[in-house]
Amino acid sequence: MRTWDGWAYLATVIDLSSRRVVGLAMADHLRASLASEALAMALTQRRPAPGLVFHSDRGCQYTSAEFRGLLAGHGLVQSLSRPGQC
Repeated sequence: MRTWDGWAYLATVIDLSSRRVVGLAMADHLRASLASEALAMALTQRRPAPGLVFHSDRGCQYTSAEFRGLLAGHGLVQSLSRPGQC
């Protein structure tokens, strides 16, 4: 979204069971750290058991070593959409 101060990007993590936003982060960039901050908030709030499936598109934020390491460090399983299926 364009703002008076430039671009603002929002990353959210939604719990599909409750349909609630459980993690979010906003920044002036679209790097992996933005998605990682949103996931970290969700992990703090929900404390999921190992084996939880995290689904996303194939954006570079979600396929980065930083983000994949955060998932693996908490025992989460990554699920990615097929190419071209955002």
